[in-house]
Amino acid sequence: MQGLTIAFQIPALILGATGAGFGALAHDAGMKFGPTAFLSVVLYATPAQVVLVDQFARGASLLGGAFAICLTAIRLLPMMVTLMPYLRGPDVPRWQYVFAAHYIAITGWTEAYRRLPLLPPRLRMPHFLGIGTALMCCLTLGTMAGYELAGVVPPLLTSALLFMTPLYFIMSLILGAKQAVDWVALLAGLVVGPICYLAAPGFDLLLTGLMGGTIAFWFGHGREGRRL
Repeated sequence: MQGLTIAFQIPALILGATGAGFGALAHDAGMKFGPTAFLSVVLYATPAQVVLVDQFARGASLLGGAFAICLTAIRLLPMMVTLMPYLRGPDVPRWQYVFAAHYIAITGWTEAYRRLPLLPPRLRMPHFLGIGTALMCCLTLGTMAGYELAGVVPPLLTSALLFMTPLYFIMSLILGAKQAVDWVALLAGLVVGPICYLAAPGFDLLLTGLMGGTIAFWFGHGREGRRL
């Protein structure tokens, strides 16, 4: 139940605002209300939802849209890997791991990574499921509201709302950076990101994460080697 209280806190409000931006975008792309809300529940990842709507608006094939979504979802795998040690337990039913994997997204991962280490192991999975359920409901409600308000909200505001979640994620990473390797990862991503965008548009996020993470890994590995 404590995890559900996040629905009344800033991260959920930001996610709801992002959902409103997506709802307006989907309306302008010609999608219907039901499928738009359904995407927020099934995909539960705004970048993937935006990519799918973009593919729909371009008239792309179903296979092409699915491939594009898979590329955006790759970033969620490292999040799940780093969070799983906190969720794993001998008494946790398998079906809860399925829901936990579905609830992995930027906002949920950030909040869980901050909260779960402070909780007893037996409470971590229920707490995370509460966080995920609350955030998904806020995203879906925001999506429905944005869809209904489409045409009233200026396009510039719609774009700004979509940008709120990545902005919140970046600020959370900055506030959570405690070691030198954390700052190296952030700075490497900041430098490498624009270069990857110019060199390989469409694959820039994947390449930035790969290169920035590798630089940070070798920096941390070098520091550990010098200590030994």
